[in-house]
Amino acid sequence: MSDVEAAEQIEKLTQELRRGTIVLCVLSELQKPQYGYSLIQNLSKKGMDVEQNTLYPLLRRLEKQQLLKSDWDVNESRPRRYYVISEKGKRVLQALTSYWKQQVLVVENILFSTNE
Repeated sequence: MSDVEAAEQIEKLTQELRRGTIVLCVLSELQKPQYGYSLIQNLSKKGMDVEQNTLYPLLRRLEKQQLLKSDWDVNESRPRRYYVISEKGKRVLQALTSYWKQQVLVVENILFSTNE
């Protein structure tokens, strides 16, 4: 396998790992209402870069699953759609966070254990 092929494969696998973590991060960040661009900026400040073409379909999907609620704010110069986590979303976030913590421990144990 060439270096280019290896780099492409690493990129694809990295994207797969990020998919679920983005959902977890978005739900966590939407404890307070935010519009899409502010969410992108806040996630980026914390080290999670998300592109618009990834975030907006995700927001629509999470809203369709009733994990988020949204409302339009037309009081500003430009109308903005604000998203916030729903009660169902809070329960899901709590479950996902618990699962995430368990998985981190399992993966660390596998990756960093000495093979005896």
